[in-house]
Amino acid sequence: MAPGEKIKAKIKKNLPVTGPQAPTIKELMRWYCLNTNTHGCRRIVVSRGRLRRLLWIGFTLTAVALILWQCALLVFSFYTVSVSIKVHFRKLDFPAVTICNINPYKYSAVRNLLADLEQETREALKSLYGFPESRKRREAESWSSVLEGMQPRFSHRIPLLIFDQYEKGKARDFFTGRKRKVDGRIIHKASNVMHIESKQVVGFQLCSNDTSDCATYTFSSGINAIQEWYKLHYMNIMAQVPLEKKINMSYSAEELLVTCFFDGVSCDARNFTLFHHPMHGNCYTFNNRENETILSTSMGGSEYGLQVILYINEEEYNPFLVSSTGAKVIIHRQDEYPFVEDVGTEIETAMVTSIGMHLTESFKLSEPYSQCTEDGSDVPIRNIYNAAYSLQICLHSCFQTKMVEKCGCAQYSQPLPPAANYCNYQQHPNWMYCYYQLHRAFVQEELGCQSVCKEACSFKEWTLTTSLAQWPSVVSEKWLLPVLTWDQGRQINKKLNKTDLAKLLIFYKDLNQRSIMESPANSIEMLLSNFGGQLGLWMSCSVVCVIEIIEVFFIDFFSIIARRQWQKAKEWWARKQAPPCPEAPRSPQGQDNPALDIDNDLPTFNSALHLPPALGTQVPGTPPPKYNTLRLESAFSNQLTDTQILDEL
Repeated sequence: MAPGEKIKAKIKKNLPVTGPQAPTIKELMRWYCLNTNTHGCRRIVVSRGRLRRLLWIGFTLTAVALILWQCALLVFSFYTVSVSIKVHFRKLDFPAVTICNINPYKYSAVRNLLADLEQETREALKSLYGFPESRKRREAESWSSVLEGMQPRFSHRIPLLIFDQYEKGKARDFFTGRKRKVDGRIIHKASNVMHIESKQVVGFQLCSNDTSDCATYTFSSGINAIQEWYKLHYMNIMAQVPLEKKINMSYSAEELLVTCFFDGVSCDARNFTLFHHPMHGNCYTFNNRENETILSTSMGGSEYGLQVILYINEEEYNPFLVSSTGAKVIIHRQDEYPFVEDVGTEIETAMVTSIGMHLTESFKLSEPYSQCTEDGSDVPIRNIYNAAYSLQICLHSCFQTKMVEKCGCAQYSQPLPPAANYCNYQQHPNWMYCYYQLHRAFVQEELGCQSVCKEACSFKEWTLTTSLAQWPSVVSEKWLLPVLTWDQGRQINKKLNKTDLAKLLIFYKDLNQRSIMESPANSIEMLLSNFGGQLGLWMSCSVVCVIEIIEVFFIDFFSIIARRQWQKAKEWWARKQAPPCPEAPRSPQGQDNPALDIDNDLPTFNSALHLPPALGTQVPGTPPPKYNTLRLESAFSNQLTDTQILDEL
């Protein structure tokens, strides 16, 4: 390196360096405080007096603590996945309305199929209560002669038992009267039969295929026991009947619907769509999106909704299957499956039932805000219903799938999964025991259906307000019933009475819809704006100031540390790689001080004080200077003096 470049490098090294290239952190912090836009940091440096400087330090640290606290709250609020709800109102379309008779099939059509079962049921009632069940329309027949001398096959397959409080572990058979020993697995809802305070309880026993594992189900009331026992055999019988035959045995639309009005316009059976339910027979749905159109009402109120008069025909009711008369109605979406047995509203005969509706539509956010599903595609349960996904559909589909896997057949009241058949005695003799065990596990959430199924993210819910009034009135039935009898003359051949009829009104109380929509309460934009507000409020910072803080406290701060560590590493490596220095020869001029050969540059006074003396040598004396070097030779030695005269002159 040239001598001039060495001098420049030495001067540059000794000059004070400020800014991001400062050699020490103290100088970097001082430069930042003097040049930053955050006034608190600048006041710490420029303030005069220790008290004022301490106050500014306290104010600045307090502001920084408040910023960190507020920003932490904002971050926590951002990750709590909270939602905000917006409610607005708008006009809406009319929903789908499904109407079913409580009695699924006309008794005259299924009478032959259920004759043996009903006779054994009558015998059970006679044995338990001491009187035979009788109805006027069946008194003409002698049921005792039908099965005289025959063994009861239904009670033999599922025996009805009477349990006495004083005889634990034993029960008496309904039909034989004999007592039998009962094992310890006696299920009475959630209690053991031995803890029931009543003297007698009624139940039936179900066993597995090998008859070694049995369970006895008991009921406090004989009515519940006999109806449940009858229902099991009823499902077994009807599961073997073809669908077309069951449709013919149920009520037609012309028989069920006497009159129809919608929005002040007359309608008839052609405006209803057939829907066959296993436990309710033929049901009919109004406004089921036929021809891809959905009806709507022009105004709210009972005059602009759906008005129908239903023919119930109480004489065709099955006495053991249903114990009430009337119809069931359910209001639902057009693409939703009508669960009549779960959420249906019962309509009473000889009454007018007014149902005022108010619609609430909800839209929920999916993960991570909630555990809902958009369309059920992310739920590992196959939808066996020909309808849109819902939580109820998922639960029933899960149970039916488990039923096919565990019992080998499907339960009668639900749709059939692919390649499955309904349970019956011929193919699955002991399916009832499997069904009860599986249903008990389902209720106790042991099958895992409740944990797998999710709620739908969007759904509609109709809030119903129901009111009743006597219909027809005493003064109007004198003319109203004959007119209705004449209108239905082609469908029925009897005179109508008011216990055979029911009137139904379904309408919107108003045409406003309440929509509840969830939206994220926090977003990235809101989080950044909140950060900016806190920084501006407490430290008068902007985005540029934040970038400056990042540059100084992260980039420059760590670069200084990195440079120092790198320099130390280089020096260590140089010392490690350098060979040992040989002993310098003695100078003939006496300038043999080895300390003078360390650097080409002349040592300063301070550096000379820190130099160690040469080992084993004595500091030589300084030789005398060469005096000929001190001779001054002027460049103007030939110049004449002022008094000198030239020879020419």
